[in-house]
Amino acid sequence: MLTLDKIYHASYVLKDVIRPTHIVRASKISSECEVYLKPENLQNTGSFKVRGSGYKISQLSDEEKAKGVIACSAGNHAQGVALAATKYGIKSIICLPDGAPISKVEATKNYGADVCMVKGVYDDAYAEALRQRDEHNYTFIHPFDDENVIAGQGTIGIEILDEMPDVDAVVCAIGGGGLISGVACAIKNLNPNIKVYGVQAEGAPSMYESVKKGEAVHLDNVSTIADGIQVKEPGEHTFELVKKYVDEIVTVTDDEISSAILQLIESQKMIAEGAGAAPVAAVMFNKLPLKGKKVVCVVSGGNIDVTILSRVIKRGLLMTGRQQTICVELQDKPGQLLAVSKIIAERGGNVISVHHERASEGSDVTGCYLRIVLETRDFNHVKEITDALIGAGFKLI
Repeated sequence: MLTLDKIYHASYVLKDVIRPTHIVRASKISSECEVYLKPENLQNTGSFKVRGSGYKISQLSDEEKAKGVIACSAGNHAQGVALAATKYGIKSIICLPDGAPISKVEATKNYGADVCMVKGVYDDAYAEALRQRDEHNYTFIHPFDDENVIAGQGTIGIEILDEMPDVDAVVCAIGGGGLISGVACAIKNLNPNIKVYGVQAEGAPSMYESVKKGEAVHLDNVSTIADGIQVKEPGEHTFELVKKYVDEIVTVTDDEISSAILQLIESQKMIAEGAGAAPVAAVMFNKLPLKGKKVVCVVSGGNIDVTILSRVIKRGLLMTGRQQTICVELQDKPGQLLAVSKIIAERGGNVISVHHERASEGSDVTGCYLRIVLETRDFNHVKEITDALIGAGFKLI
């Protein structure tokens, strides 16, 4: 049974395994409440996962340690298990689907694990990990549904209250539920008045739906840029702990998560992966009753694939009105392009690209289209520019 004593024991054991991640103020996230960040993206391996796997591995018997551990993950859990096992001098095997990003495969190897690439998807890698566990008597390290793993994650809750005892609310992302189960258990046992809120991606709301229905729900399909919380079904232990300790769960869209990633980069100089930015997105877009409150968002990880990052940034720019495409129908005569450019320049818009094309069938034979991509401040700035173009007699498509 998960207890506060066990979480405190995990906190003591993990002192030599984890890196301190002190709370930082984030004044530009919301004007409604006082926001602080618990930056687990700066943790060893770039994620909170090393806490749970580190405590779980530390509690194995000598016989279990001698045989080694096995895990299955395409991301942060793999690296956490690899680092923790190496720290304790234990052999670790990580089963990864063969489509896992090369950067994550190499990172897992660099932390000291033997990597086993499995043809297929995550479920195939999971089945292979269980097969090897049974064949070689390895200990399987579950990513979230294990009380020692949950206790390790709960050390984050203790650290938050040690550093900020007057906090009003803590917001965590939920995938399988290991992180929020541990954090909520620690916080509610120390101070039941503090609110603990969970955030899931709209495209993977397994815990949200399960709590709503009162029973564990298995989703057939999940899809979100927040791959760290892309889980089809909550854990047995985590579902019970969430029901007991978590005050409310909300969902955020991929566009909202993208905006939060961009906000963290710009205002905090902080790189967060989708799962890490989800709590910030919930606060930014006022999904929770936090007006006037002192709030800590747990930024759970920062291992975002750089190839995805540029697309996420662009999506965040579009979502916040920082980039806009407008299409203007023109008469094909001298001076039209100059007039449009002058209106945009006078209002401080920055042109990134211009595409000029002749009109197609069904429109004026002397007409043409001007497609312009602009950098703008926000949606009010976009409206100022488009209103000025319309006021000057231009037709926007």
